[in-house]
Amino acid sequence: MEYEITGDSAFPEVQVTLAQGEQITAEPGAMLSYSTGIEMDTSTGSGGMMDTAKRAALGGESVFMNTFVAQSRGTVRFVPPAPGDVSGRFLDQDTVYAESGSFLAAEPNVTISTEFQGASKFFRSGDVFLLKLSGVGTIFLDSYGAMRQIELGQGEQINIDTDHIVAFDSSVQYSTFRPGGLKSRAFGGEGKVAEFTGPGSVWLQNRDFESLAEKVIKEEGGGEEDDDGGVTDLL
Repeated sequence: MEYEITGDSAFPEVQVTLAQGEQITAEPGAMLSYSTGIEMDTSTGSGGMMDTAKRAALGGESVFMNTFVAQSRGTVRFVPPAPGDVSGRFLDQDTVYAESGSFLAAEPNVTISTEFQGASKFFRSGDVFLLKLSGVGTIFLDSYGAMRQIELGQGEQINIDTDHIVAFDSSVQYSTFRPGGLKSRAFGGEGKVAEFTGPGSVWLQNRDFESLAEKVIKEEGGGEEDDDGGVTDLL
């Protein structure tokens, strides 16, 4: 498989070229176009029915995924659902944890499952599960806003607002906390922060949907903050 990421930084496209017999799996709605010689099949994806159901119910993903199979050499184009960036990462028996909305596509030998991240909510939106991408092959991640990859050395640390996290290597250790306690949460507008410790890579985005949604709802006067610092629609 070969791929090229084209377009500008806000509206990228991923062009994947498949040789005969190769295939790639993508989220529903990610496909922009595909050439003659490519066939699309819809299935429940990797990991078996039980894990597929858990991924859908707990990880926020669709039950179904689309697999594109090359009957002869051809291309498939994928686009993310929101303005932002796309990044490709090759896994060699590695594991990457990703925020559920950040997965775009992956080669077939990559297993897509979910993993519980503890009783404390990892994201301000309330998710306690992350997608677990493991195996051999290229994965594609997308972000809302610009994406940045940070490479942490052994013992090197960084703190990141959890709603700006796209993904991180399984070799990276992390813990979450609220900076400044309840006072900061109530008056400073900050949610939960994750402290990452290397070695490994962390991907982050410089925009987040939660803040955008809160801004829109507050401007329209149609919501109020819930117990988790988000906004509850009053309609």
